Amino acid sequence: MSTQERDWYQRAGVRSGPRRQLTDELVTGRAFFPPALVPYLDHPLVTELGEAGRRELLARHLFQYLDFTAQFETRVVNRATDRIAGNRCGTDTDVAVRLDAYRIYCDEGYHSLYSLDVVQQVSRASGVPQLPYDFGPFLRRLDAVGTEALPYEPALAQLLQVVVFETLITAVLNDIPKDPDVLTVVRDIVRDHAKDEGWHHAFFSRFFRELWTRESAGSRGRIARCLPELIRCSLLPDLRPIRASLTAAGLAPSAVEDVVHDSYPPASVDQGIRRASRHAVRLFEEVGAMAVPGGAAAFEAAGLLP
Repeated sequence: MSTQERDWYQRAGVRSGPRRQLTDELVTGRAFFPPALVPYLDHPLVTELGEAGRRELLARHLFQYLDFTAQFETRVVNRATDRIAGNRCGTDTDVAVRLDAYRIYCDEGYHSLYSLDVVQQVSRASGVPQLPYDFGPFLRRLDAVGTEALPYEPALAQLLQVVVFETLITAVLNDIPKDPDVLTVVRDIVRDHAKDEGWHHAFFSRFFRELWTRESAGSRGRIARCLPELIRCSLLPDLRPIRASLTAAGLAPSAVEDVVHDSYPPASVDQGIRRASRHAVRLFEEVGAMAVPGGAAAFEAAGLLP
C-alpha cells in the first residue's frame, strides 16, 4: 500500500473523524457564522431588525452554506468523480487514479452527511427553522455553461466543473476555523472539510494537467474558453436563498431588493471572484490555457486577470 493510500485510510475524515456535535455554546452568544462573511448583515434595513433578527439571519446563512455544500458535493462533484472512478471520463484512467476517485467520492458523501447533520442540530437547538432550498436553478445554470461551450462533450464539461470548483480557495474554508467567535461545531466541520479538500485540490490539479495533455489543440481551445465562465458561475453569490431569508426576517419585497442591491455591488462581487479563483487561474495559466487562441481573451473578459 502506498503512503498516499495509508494516509487516506488513517486520516480522511470519513475514516477517522468523530461526529461533530453542538454543545451548550448557544447560550454564550457565539456566532453561527462569521458576520464579516455576510455582506448584508450590517445594512441599515437589516440592523433595524435588532440583534435577535440579525442572529436568525446568521443562522439561516449557515444553513444555506451547508445545504449548498451537501447538494454540490453529491450532485456535482460526485457526478464527475463517479465518471473518473468508473473509467467513463472519455479516456482510459489508471487504476490508481480510479481508486483515488472512489476515495474522494466517499469523502464528498461524508461532507454532505455532516453538513446536513449540523444544520439539523443547530436548527433544533436554536429554534430557527431551515428554509427550503432548491439547488436546481444553480445546477442548471452551471450545466448551461458547459452545454454552450462544449455541446458535444457533456462528460468533459462535468469534469471541468469539478476541476474548477476543487481548485478554488474560498474565504469560508480559510477563515471560519480560525474564528474563535464562531460555534465550535461549525469551526470543526469546516476545518475537517478543508483538510480533505487540500488533498482533493492536489488530485484534481494533477488530473487536469493530465487531461490537458491528452486533448487535441481544438479541444484545448474550447476548454480554455469554457473555464472562465465556469469559475464565475461557481462563485457568483446565489441570491435566491438570501432573498428568502430576508423575507422570512420580515422585510418587505422592496426592502429585500434594496438590501441585495446594496450588499452585492458588481465591483465587490468581481473582486471576491478574482480572489477566490487565483489558484485555479494560476493552474490554468501554467498548463497553457492562456496561450491557446481566445484563451487569454476569455479570462480577461471574465475579469479574472489582474
